Amino acid sequence: MTVDTMRAVDYWVGVPLCAISTPIHKLFCKSDVKRPKNVLLIELSEMGSTILADPMMQKLKSAGCNLHFVIFKKNKPSLDLLKTIPEENIFTIRDDGLGSIIGDTLRFLFWCREKNIDSVIDLELFSRFTALLTGFCGAGIRVGYHAFTQEGLYRGSMLTHKVAYNSHQHISKNFIALADALLSENMQTPFTKRAVGDDEIVLRKMEISESQKESMRAKMLSESSTLDFSKHKVALFNANASDLMPLRRWPRENYIELGKRLLAKDDSLYIYLTGAPAERDGLQFIADALGERCVNFAGKTTFGELPALYSSAVFMLTNDSGPAHFAAVTDLPTFVIFGPETPALYGSLGNFTPIYLGLSCSPCVSAHNHRKTVCDDNQCVTQMSVEMVENILKKCWHDK
Repeated sequence: MTVDTMRAVDYWVGVPLCAISTPIHKLFCKSDVKRPKNVLLIELSEMGSTILADPMMQKLKSAGCNLHFVIFKKNKPSLDLLKTIPEENIFTIRDDGLGSIIGDTLRFLFWCREKNIDSVIDLELFSRFTALLTGFCGAGIRVGYHAFTQEGLYRGSMLTHKVAYNSHQHISKNFIALADALLSENMQTPFTKRAVGDDEIVLRKMEISESQKESMRAKMLSESSTLDFSKHKVALFNANASDLMPLRRWPRENYIELGKRLLAKDDSLYIYLTGAPAERDGLQFIADALGERCVNFAGKTTFGELPALYSSAVFMLTNDSGPAHFAAVTDLPTFVIFGPETPALYGSLGNFTPIYLGLSCSPCVSAHNHRKTVCDDNQCVTQMSVEMVENILKKCWHDK
């Protein structure tokens, strides 16, 4: 299903179902509060958010929780990077059609009972579908974001621990607040009444072996007849953004102009274009314009090989999308173009520099509008000149 279709179903079907389910839930579903043991985390739609949630997951693991996760099948590879969740504890839901979603949801309800899930945390921001999954998964402790006095975000009242979503602090700190609510011995209205420190959202780095790096470099060399790692270096351009938010995209023409400038100033530099297989054709336009020192590498790596790719490069320039967060598990300097979103809330936890104009209308997407904007002219991104981005690269990236 398309993103807009999913939003429509979530609203027109989800709101009535949440309204009907709330009184039924209060009559028949248990709400016993005990020490959490088998904890389910629900985060379906954002691959990058699984990385941003890892500090929260580490906090729960340190508290002795046995973690489980449910996610859309297409996004499951993001859990494989840090491998915080055991493979057997991951449940995937297909989102390629309403029938698949309904069928997998029914299987999910049985799976939760097989796993003896006693606690659940809904990481999604005001999704009615995940509110229903949370309410009927059989857990006695149910944690998630609640609208309280906010209007337009209704999703029933099936939570035992209602957390206030704070749109003025980083999403990873919001996730920590959910963990605090689960582990709290005392009830609060709303959770969580303490400040979350920056030291609590430090992301673990992934260990990448020399053999993995060598294998990746061999793959990169196979795509270029002139690249030589003994005298050349590689920069990465991730020039696409997901269909979830196409307004995040910096124009391809700007990537071309920037690439020409960088290649002209440094004869040892190569540019590799990254992306999914479906993005390959769209990126070929950039590769053709930049010549032999620009390689269209989209679709040439598996998801699990991305950290090795990032470890083989000197920096990456990317739109605000999943790769900005995937690279955070390495030390790669990453420059991220923000527009409809704000780095204050969704900035990478890695070695990153935000590129952000901060127009009066930006950010225009948030949890409060389910990331749907009326904007059809993303000047928050298009006003970023090539000169501006080039100067930020010069200032923050040092050739070592």
